[in-house]
Amino acid sequence: MKLDWSAQGRARVYALMAVGTLVCIGVAFAVDSYDVAAGGWRWGADPVNNVVIPLVLAPPFFFLLLDKMRQLAIAHKELMTVAATDSLTSLLNRRAFTELVDGYLKRVEESDRRGGGALLVIDVDHFKAVNDHFGHQKGDEALKLIAKTIRETVRDTDLVGRVGGEEFCVFMPGQAPDSAADVAERIRQAVARADFTPDGARHALSISVGGVAFDQPFAFSDLYRSADERLYAAKHNGRNRVEFRVQAPGGFQATLH
Repeated sequence: MKLDWSAQGRARVYALMAVGTLVCIGVAFAVDSYDVAAGGWRWGADPVNNVVIPLVLAPPFFFLLLDKMRQLAIAHKELMTVAATDSLTSLLNRRAFTELVDGYLKRVEESDRRGGGALLVIDVDHFKAVNDHFGHQKGDEALKLIAKTIRETVRDTDLVGRVGGEEFCVFMPGQAPDSAADVAERIRQAVARADFTPDGARHALSISVGGVAFDQPFAFSDLYRSADERLYAAKHNGRNRVEFRVQAPGGFQATLH
């Protein structure tokens, strides 16, 4: 069994408790054995107490202290997770997604190396009709199903966020343009096959996807704007489709569908 040495794990609590107890024993011997009048070291009157007393008092003290710190670390981690997570879909929320992608792009730029990838902006088609016809609770179920489908279709290293009511984003670092376009199409097809049965019968869902690939760092705002333009084109051209382009300095190299 792998021990958890993180701030949230008990292994650290027990290890530090043992270290703290040994330190207390050492301090007890030091204090009891030093003769101030003689200016030297000697054994105390009852050196066994220097071991017994710390062994009785130190372990519970350190355990209570360190376990409380562990609980605080767990609470802090949970709060950070809540702050970065969309409560409905468990994906990254807009702020967390934006900060993570922007941070990645800035690190690549500062390292002065090429760092390609792709950004997808995904919008659920006719979602208002789903809410109006089946109710908001079923609409929420549709969003959770779509979020799960997107997450299962992309790599574990890709970032997926819910950035609006029925709008999602996927950031794929290091993904080649052709591969990113294929992933976007697989997402569209997977959502179209999703089993959404709000009234006992299957109701087809569809999404429109706008994507942009890049081979060097751009500002997140520029990538999002470009992908959003492609999303608008997908909506304009009939929905339930992918519009994809490759972005380069000074313009676009190619547009993929």
